[in-house]
Amino acid sequence: MSIFASFCQAVFGFLISLLLVYNLRMSSFLPKSIQVLIEEFGRLPGIGPKSAQRLAMHLLHSPESRTHQLAEAVGGLKNGLQFCNVCWNIAEESLCRLCSNPARNQRQICVVEEILDVVAIEKTLEYKGVYHVLHGTLSPVDGIGPEQIKIEALMERVRAFSGHETIKTDVAQPTSKVEVILATNPGLEGETTAMYLMRLLKPLGVKITRIARGLPVGGDLDYADELTLTKAMQGRMDYV
Repeated sequence: MSIFASFCQAVFGFLISLLLVYNLRMSSFLPKSIQVLIEEFGRLPGIGPKSAQRLAMHLLHSPESRTHQLAEAVGGLKNGLQFCNVCWNIAEESLCRLCSNPARNQRQICVVEEILDVVAIEKTLEYKGVYHVLHGTLSPVDGIGPEQIKIEALMERVRAFSGHETIKTDVAQPTSKVEVILATNPGLEGETTAMYLMRLLKPLGVKITRIARGLPVGGDLDYADELTLTKAMQGRMDYV
């Protein structure tokens, strides 16, 4: 390690220590209940010490009815919730609202990584099929293999349409060909997961598609990287 790198590491460590001491001293003047609340807010993803303090102060100045509503919402978060028996989305009953909706195309399955991906796609109001939530991606470095995410559940679901198994839904199934849309993120883990799924699904004779990748709406070509431009050119379509 170079002298400059060692110096930077030492300065960084010193600044972190100062920040911890500052936060400790500031929190020591506060009542115990507020300190505990700040610590709990700080455990949430994306919430730093300053944000945690601001949230605690905001609740302190809020009406008591508002704090009771928040406490009830947090306390009842997991009450009556479960995972859908079919797609593994969050649900209040054995089937989620999408899988139990007869207006949705049950043979068009969009595979996503997380539950919030379902929310993002639903906001477009364009997709009329159903989903399958993997709850993660393949990542050998982190010890996440096919057994740790919902890949086998997807395979059982797709096989059910061929008549070899019975799918856990009472919704009538159309006789058209099954399409599986791979909508994992375009990062390393997402691409690895999509390729793995493609190899598993291909022998089943289903239609396999991948979400388009390329330039965002309003983006400029000169700011795009080479890989993004390459994917945009490869995914071009007729202009209508």
